Amino acid sequence: MTDRLTPVGELIARHRRRRGLSQAKLGELLDRSVSWVSQVERGARTIDSISTLEQIADILEVPASEFVPESLLPPVQREHPAVTAVRRAMSEHKEIAIMLGAPDDAPARDLAELAGKPAEVWDLVHASRYNDLQEVVPAVLPPLETAARRLTGDEQREAFRLLAILYQAITAMMAKLGEPIVAWVAADRARGYAERGGHELLARVTAFRLAHAFLSAQQLDNAQLVATSAADALAPSVQANSPPERISVWGALNLVASVIAARLDDAKDAHERLSLARQAADWLGEDRNDFDTEFGPTNVLLHAVAIAVDLGDAGEALRTAATIDASRLSRERQARFLIDVARAHEQRRQSAEVLAAILRAEELTPEQVRAHPYVHRMVGDLLREQQITPELRSLAQRLGLLR
Repeated sequence: MTDRLTPVGELIARHRRRRGLSQAKLGELLDRSVSWVSQVERGARTIDSISTLEQIADILEVPASEFVPESLLPPVQREHPAVTAVRRAMSEHKEIAIMLGAPDDAPARDLAELAGKPAEVWDLVHASRYNDLQEVVPAVLPPLETAARRLTGDEQREAFRLLAILYQAITAMMAKLGEPIVAWVAADRARGYAERGGHELLARVTAFRLAHAFLSAQQLDNAQLVATSAADALAPSVQANSPPERISVWGALNLVASVIAARLDDAKDAHERLSLARQAADWLGEDRNDFDTEFGPTNVLLHAVAIAVDLGDAGEALRTAATIDASRLSRERQARFLIDVARAHEQRRQSAEVLAAILRAEELTPEQVRAHPYVHRMVGDLLREQQITPELRSLAQRLGLLR
């Protein structure tokens, strides 16, 4: 069983030496750099992926439980009610049944009445208001699918566009709630509806959503394939005078690709992709929210912080963070930025700053923060490593880590 009082990095170093492996050899077996191994063993970099810890355990010939602290494991809890409600609404997808002869007895609603609903769903996603989403999505999805079946011509194409937007919002929501399978199904439907409606650029945005879903599930190879393929396919049609929506999509795809590369410890590709995204942001010259990507110069800076943290450069992350005013972005994005700031402070063993950043993030999006695996791990580590203050105890209780 894991020695709960010994940092994971020290345990890895201990078993590596027992096996007679150098840092270079362990890095080679993991397809990671010597620097990555050194940072992990020194505690300058944390491992947030259970699959990576399992791979290390396999190489060092020890049980995976040796390296998996309780704080890294997801909290034992029921499925979030929003997941249950949205999955049920998606399961009532009637198109195939109707094609096979089942009656289409759903009540009709006017498309104009439904037109603003996907944007309302996105507003809730950007605010991480998952409890509200469990009510709104099931009320919007079935009637919009019914309208798409019954309409023709331009009205049907508009219904397809709205459905693509709605399913992309569902994809983003499910990725945040750690439901990659539901996210994948939603992304596939989003792409299908966008293509059926002839909305080429909207279909390409689906790759951005799907990459985030794979990233959330720690399926980094799949995430990288989706993001880089889509970004590279779009690149020839993007230049400084391209429509801003096209520039935004290309930039957003490169941003997620840069994060994936950093998680894979590929610093060169991470910085190259970040540079492409920065070029796109410079062409735009302003923060935008095309296709709900929130792409622009500020979001590029926020991703620069995340990438620096993932590459183990806490100093660079905090220097960049100090220059950023994220107040114009969504509450969800601001809170995610603060989680990355907390991770940077964690690498520097600055416990008070870690707690302060998490609490500021919780004020912005309590549901997102209380469901986020990084937050659970960091707070679990704080509980192990420092005196439990009333503030820390209260946060841990809200997270379900203490009674």
